[in-house]
Amino acid sequence: MKIRLLLADDHKLFRDGLRSMLDGHKGIEIVAEASDGIAVTKLAGELHPDIILMDVSMPDLNGIEATRKISAEHPTIKIIMLSMHSDRRYITEALRAGARGYLLKDSAFDEVLTAIRDCSSGKIYLSSRIADIVINDYINLARNADSSAFAILSAREREVLQLLAEGKSTKEIASQLKVSAKTIESHRKQVMDKLNLHSVAELTKYAIREGLTQLN
Repeated sequence: MKIRLLLADDHKLFRDGLRSMLDGHKGIEIVAEASDGIAVTKLAGELHPDIILMDVSMPDLNGIEATRKISAEHPTIKIIMLSMHSDRRYITEALRAGARGYLLKDSAFDEVLTAIRDCSSGKIYLSSRIADIVINDYINLARNADSSAFAILSAREREVLQLLAEGKSTKEIASQLKVSAKTIESHRKQVMDKLNLHSVAELTKYAIREGLTQLN
């Protein structure tokens, strides 16, 4: 039986390269592609792939938050994060969100295949170059967890923060999340109060530092 795979990355060139290596490979079938976090959560519910190769940094909804949603709603789907970032914050939060693997984007193709096979069989796979980071930083992360965005803010507040940091207006965010503009303004105020920040520029810097979004 083939492993059904969904590719999620906002860079088409990278997706095309990954598809060209995986497509037609014995035991693997690519069922769909997505370029943002909202699209991949929708496709996950529609297609129920075995594995999702998920970019950490994507527009609208980042890979970590998309992973959190998919893992909660479809726990049988295994998610492997693909990232340029070897920072422990990205790695640990991805695993906390439910990811079963974490690979750096410059990993060898054989390592990608190994990760897919291992996660498909129920194992957790960490790129060899980041395993030490997870071990060495685990205690420090635990000590500082209460100061992270994932501890301070709710899932909806993090979602609003990411969209604000990506330059979307209150009206655009309200439309995307299907709530009123007043609700978004309330979320924004709550985020600012919790973080003791006073401008969108400060929120943007915070969101980037916490790994909720990135500068393109």
